Amino acid sequence: MQYGPAVRRRQLGAELRALRVQAGLTSSQAAARAGWHQSKVSRIETGRSGVKAADVRLLLEVYQVQDPQLSELLIAFTGVDDPGAGRHHWWKAYRDLLPATYRDFISLESQASWMRTLETAVVPGLLQTPAYARAVTRAALGGVPEKQVDALVEVRLARQDVLRADPPLRLNVIMDEAVLRRPVGGAEVFAEQLNWLRQASLLPHVELQVLPFAAGEHVGLIGSFVIFSFPDIADLDVVVLDHLTSSLYLERKEDLQAYSEAYLSLQVQALSPEDSTEFIAGLCDGA
Repeated sequence: MQYGPAVRRRQLGAELRALRVQAGLTSSQAAARAGWHQSKVSRIETGRSGVKAADVRLLLEVYQVQDPQLSELLIAFTGVDDPGAGRHHWWKAYRDLLPATYRDFISLESQASWMRTLETAVVPGLLQTPAYARAVTRAALGGVPEKQVDALVEVRLARQDVLRADPPLRLNVIMDEAVLRRPVGGAEVFAEQLNWLRQASLLPHVELQVLPFAAGEHVGLIGSFVIFSFPDIADLDVVVLDHLTSSLYLERKEDLQAYSEAYLSLQVQALSPEDSTEFIAGLCDGA
């Protein structure tokens, strides 16, 4: 059984391998101290097999890792429930409802310290009001029972706790102007959503920029994407591209560089955060 997206397993393995080397141990020595066969350490380090939280805890003891924040993050990357994993994995209660790709996305979101996202169709989930989230869910999953819609909206709202955590997730959002012109849910629901965006844009850990129609063509025409960054671990960023029935996780350095540069270019073309807040305020006044 494999836990979490493949990119997480490979990068978790790479970090554990780096810690082993830092501890001055060969894979055979590490395995011996853990009471395992050497092949188990190799499978974990190459991401070829899933790893349980208990196994990571044992390896961290073997490698004498003393940083509790780093330990918690690595354990969270196993993607399984664990009493020592803090606030992570609350979504396991919705396992039967959520597709694996959505659970993976929430897992990344809950572990990240910084999230950069380009949105070309709808307001990002972390900034949606309940009524707007309900309208989006109904549109995306037409015909599903209302009880299921209720549960999915609950998940969407629970995800927003990362913005109220200590420390909170740092969120950078670039939204195409089309998002702010599309009256999802009707006039009243959309007016409420615009007002909330105006308030959210003033939060110190949220930076919101509007990409106006006047910007013309831009690299964002390729579609929406998310870049997750994580604390304490170098080279662990991941790009997520969302599709109708699945999500694609990109981890190659070339991909990460390309999307990071794309985001930087979009920030230049977009309105400044201050002008974006004024732009949204103007739409609120006209709503």
